[in-house]
Amino acid sequence: MRKITDLRGIKDTAKVFLHMNIEETKFSPLVIKHPFTDSAMVCLSQADGEIAFANIMEDTKAFTLWKEQVEKQIDTAEDVFGVYHLMTKSYLLAFLKYAEPYLSREDFSKMLADIWIRTEAPNLDPNFKQKELLDLFRQSKQEEMMTEDEIETLRSLPETVSVYRGVTSYNAGKIKALSWTLDREVAQWFANRFGENGIVYEAEISKEYILALFKGRNEWEVIVEPDHLLQLSEDLEENMEEPQL
Repeated sequence: MRKITDLRGIKDTAKVFLHMNIEETKFSPLVIKHPFTDSAMVCLSQADGEIAFANIMEDTKAFTLWKEQVEKQIDTAEDVFGVYHLMTKSYLLAFLKYAEPYLSREDFSKMLADIWIRTEAPNLDPNFKQKELLDLFRQSKQEEMMTEDEIETLRSLPETVSVYRGVTSYNAGKIKALSWTLDREVAQWFANRFGENGIVYEAEISKEYILALFKGRNEWEVIVEPDHLLQLSEDLEENMEEPQL
């Protein structure tokens, strides 16, 4: 990685993403897929200073004007974080992948941590195989990814740590994923969200194979090397159904 982030390279990469085509969804135009907007209904600044709404799926001129205005925001960003915060969450990991050659290790580490915490189900990102995700964390600096409190918490853990993971039908194929939690109740919440009666798994792992710890959103998430998970099994205590009266 670079010693200093190449901001010009970051901005040029962002512009490539900006000019990607819109992907429709069953909720379009209210909901679409694009690196810089989740909706085809956008606000445009007019020459007279007024704000107008437009559907960039139906109006090609509006789509062009919208991209020009976003491009100006990219150009005026003062740092890499000002660029990627313009983007939608579902494209952030993909952006990091292509922006990596232009990033310093410090900025790369901070971006990875922020993106991982903000993104829904990063373990399932189609742009990465699990080994590639692991490599992102292996080449990052812990002191840049985590807060001082998180670093101290990780250091204070016992040599062997109990971790938990809540799984639903959505991610049932990713039991041995990177993301686990130190809190059994958090795992149970993930297992039961979306109205499902999912499964909580428990495992043991040596602290040396924990790559990061994030307390954001009170999830007590740990990023682990999945091949080093031991005694992986269903947490019978959490998965036990309440008796029928």
